[in-house]
Amino acid sequence: MASNARFWTRRLRWRFAGAWQWPAFAVLTFLDGLLLHLLPPTGRDIGLAPGIILASFGNLLLVGLVAPWLARRLDERASREVILRGGNPVVGRPRPPLEVLLSRTATALLCAGALGLLAAGLGSRPLVVSETEETELNAVLVRDHVNATAPPEVQRNLDTANTLRLGTGFFRTCVSLDDRTQAWCVFVDTNAHPPGVSRDTNPAPNGRYAEDRSPGA
Repeated sequence: MASNARFWTRRLRWRFAGAWQWPAFAVLTFLDGLLLHLLPPTGRDIGLAPGIILASFGNLLLVGLVAPWLARRLDERASREVILRGGNPVVGRPRPPLEVLLSRTATALLCAGALGLLAAGLGSRPLVVSETEETELNAVLVRDHVNATAPPEVQRNLDTANTLRLGTGFFRTCVSLDDRTQAWCVFVDTNAHPPGVSRDTNPAPNGRYAEDRSPGA
């Protein structure tokens, strides 16, 4: 009787140990969808519902395909593991049942996927390097203006943006076009309330624009 009780106690303990996979799937799928919504890796806005749908497909792939394959490989490796003691082969420590190993593997993969999404989302955020609050505001205004009104060619080249300070709180920021001799430029006035952004139809990049404005030009 005592042996039978120990058997069922052990099985119950293994069941609890292997019960993390689907709760983790539910929680992390919602979290992944939220990350896709708040920190989209592509830089493009993703709604919360589409984000959760995308996350569910990705996590189902991890749970349904990757985790079983990896768990079987780990189980096969553990079954061949032998600890040598005193020159005699001794079977290693008791390993968990395959279903428990599968649950642990799936949970670990789901957590790794969430961390990967977080890293990708943070890495895709626009990098704004500013010496002053004015230049930071200029960068934010230009980015928003480009995303809202600029042609696709300009949006595609947004990472080439460069700024020329024309005065206190007054900037000319240009985004290179596919033809790098031409640029799409705006004037930004951070002194105005609210700050103003206006299109400069002159296609000269800031380098050539500064040379044309120099006294000796």
